[in-house]
Amino acid sequence: MKITNVEAHAVWGGQRNFLFVTVDTDEGISGVGEAGITGRELAVMGAIEHFRPLLVGQDPMRTEHLWQLLFRGGFFPAQRILASAISAIDIALWDIKGKALGVPIYELLGGLVRDKVVCYPHNASHPTDLGPLLDSCLRTKEEGWKFVRWSLPNDGQILEPRAAVRQAVRQFAAVREAVGDEIELCFDVHTRLDLADAVRLCREGDPFRPYFIEDPLRSEDPDSFKTLRPRTGVPLAAGEQFSSKYEFRQLIEEEWIDYARIDLCICGGFTEARKIAGWCETHYIKLATHNPLGPISSAACLHLNLATPNVGVQEQPQKPGTQLLDVVPVQPVWEDGYLLPPTAPGLGVEFDREAARARPMRPTARPSLTRLDGSFTNW
Repeated sequence: MKITNVEAHAVWGGQRNFLFVTVDTDEGISGVGEAGITGRELAVMGAIEHFRPLLVGQDPMRTEHLWQLLFRGGFFPAQRILASAISAIDIALWDIKGKALGVPIYELLGGLVRDKVVCYPHNASHPTDLGPLLDSCLRTKEEGWKFVRWSLPNDGQILEPRAAVRQAVRQFAAVREAVGDEIELCFDVHTRLDLADAVRLCREGDPFRPYFIEDPLRSEDPDSFKTLRPRTGVPLAAGEQFSSKYEFRQLIEEEWIDYARIDLCICGGFTEARKIAGWCETHYIKLATHNPLGPISSAACLHLNLATPNVGVQEQPQKPGTQLLDVVPVQPVWEDGYLLPPTAPGLGVEFDREAARARPMRPTARPSLTRLDGSFTNW
């Protein structure tokens, strides 16, 4: 079997763009993957154009070899943009491999270690009014979700750290009282705080027993976690912006995090994610797979989590089957807060290229935040 084509599909999803990649072979078996880095689709598509001539004529079953070729083949090691393109291609290659062998991808990763994968939704909130957040959390609890998740509050385009921390602590208290002790709380700082404010948030949020506080610090210098870790006992999650095992190295080796936010669509697909997951297992770190993307990403995360022993939870912003059903008419199955194992070979999804082409991407501005003094801060 040989690869005959690699094609990128930038798709408008109604509020944002999604970037899918298909890989074709001379035996009529095709695979589909998804790339991360929302808002930088053109850059990732450019990387895929560079990769196409390296892939055409190659054996798609040689996933490890092709990963090494793409990651190291330009002399300069791949980072986020190139790694996102590699991720989409790698996921598509594993989809081909599963289809060629007639089994779901999780069987190729060692088989089921669990019967289903628990996941958490995204809950709506308001910067000052607790009502929308409580309503959203209670609604998802009624639907069967076992988790709630929301982010550090900003007021329009303004995020002032100390005010945001005060409001976040009020949110913690209100949500815990509303949903009870049996629902897990995930809170995403989204890299918006510096050390002093992150310490304060972690300490004041700890009594409400969060499942984790995510990305309490910016990710450019993972070494900063060595200062935060001894100053709080709250579980910490990080890693969604990392593009390889090398960026995870210090956080795992020093045990500065409790949950690894592996993004299969950024970190290098199944080939690299499996290595990171195994490394985490040796340090008793669980996976909390980062999945803010589309249904192909959801399916890929599901297969990884079904076959990986050290899994905590999968991010799942909304139930499968509620977006892009024309483009991906077969999606993972959600039931009572869990995703269930697919039985079809490969990813177990279907991808309609004509429907994808009928939804061309649209230029969209990325959201942006500033502080009260006008200085830039992370969104």
